[in-house]
Amino acid sequence: MYLFNFKRFGKYHGIWVVVLQDCFLSVLSSLFALLIIRWISDPIHDFTSIVFKWLLYSLIATLLGFIITGCYKVVRRFTTSRSSLRLFGSIIIKELLLTLVLIFSLIEMPSLVYCVLLLLLDMIFMSIALIYVRIAISMLSVKDDTIVERVSRKNVLVAGIGKSSLKMMEDLETTGDYNVIGFTTTDRNLAGRVIYDRQVFYCSTASDMDELQWRLGGVDGLFYPRGYRGSEDSGENGSEKKSNDESQSTHQATRYDPPAFQKDGMNAVERFVKRGFDLSLSALLLLIFSPLLLICLVAVKLEDGGNPIYKQERIGKGGRPFYIYKLRSMRMDAEKSGAQLAAGEGDSRLTKVGRFLRAHHLDELPQLWNVFMGDMSFIGYRPEREFYIGQISARDPRYYYLYQIRPGVTSYATLYNGYTDTIEKMLTRLDLDLYYLRNRSMWFDMKVLALTFLSIITGKKF
Repeated sequence: MYLFNFKRFGKYHGIWVVVLQDCFLSVLSSLFALLIIRWISDPIHDFTSIVFKWLLYSLIATLLGFIITGCYKVVRRFTTSRSSLRLFGSIIIKELLLTLVLIFSLIEMPSLVYCVLLLLLDMIFMSIALIYVRIAISMLSVKDDTIVERVSRKNVLVAGIGKSSLKMMEDLETTGDYNVIGFTTTDRNLAGRVIYDRQVFYCSTASDMDELQWRLGGVDGLFYPRGYRGSEDSGENGSEKKSNDESQSTHQATRYDPPAFQKDGMNAVERFVKRGFDLSLSALLLLIFSPLLLICLVAVKLEDGGNPIYKQERIGKGGRPFYIYKLRSMRMDAEKSGAQLAAGEGDSRLTKVGRFLRAHHLDELPQLWNVFMGDMSFIGYRPEREFYIGQISARDPRYYYLYQIRPGVTSYATLYNGYTDTIEKMLTRLDLDLYYLRNRSMWFDMKVLALTFLSIITGKKF
């Protein structure tokens, strides 16, 4: 069993794919280590030459480490003690070989301290990168083929917690059209209970429902069992009539307009941690990827002479507009006929450089600045233009619930829904975004970030 589930991650089979991936991560780790040394040290003479030599020696040392330990022979999707020992053995061999490179002055570093620090950082980064990928694939390699179907169901509540309400919950779930996310009660003493893994919520007035809407990230409807009478239908005293067990119901299809402004669902501590993570990671990545960003800017400029940075007004947290930044991947006159939806890599408006940038998601690099400035987060929902928000909200007003949080560079919906080149796909994406909103947490964000990283390095298109 190899590291990848190839049916999901690509068409290429064989051990060489695993070796290629690990070599890439190893060389990338060596590059990060060297860039940190350059950052903390005085200017290093002929640094460009040192980078190429260091990466070449790193690749050779990595391959020798894999061959000597036989690490590639036992690489599995789920890490075992045997594969872990060989993996760490190959890392040690790599660092020993790189130590010889530095001892024999094949690469000249400013001082012995920097040599030791370089080797230490290289080992740490490589260990983290290889272990991270294996752990992430262990958690995420099982594909949920029904995820879009599940989250596109209507999210509903059932009134009461009596026998008829429980029977209705089972009947609604059986149809496959609804997700019953909880029960409602008019008795405060019953609120907070959990029945069949579904919470009981207090709801007796329209304002209670408004508050519940925000808390749950949107509710499509409320079902009442036949004969429902309110709090006395709790089933606690056994007074429920037998006729109440019938499965017929009425559906309150009214959607509740959200208040003009609401804080996002995370508490103050979670918001602080999430923003701190976004700020620190975006600053680090802007520093690391600045050379790559400069190369991309020059490539876009040289192709047609136009402005390499493309900015467009989007709607963000609280319904406030902001400018999103991207590397321009389309012709300068791409929207001369008005706003149009992106059509992925097959879009005829893409330039040659732009097609490459879009395929490798490099056009999103300037959005690190949006994250740093606080307009966006790494994980959220993809922001839209007001032109399309009007069309989406006309068919599904729940879009405004997304205004509680910052839009993201990537999203849970993007991984499963890809480019949204039709309004129908946008509506499907909205269901996925609302699912994220209802279930979001720091752990959920880490999972989406890990899955995005795996999708990029394995060439998955979205």
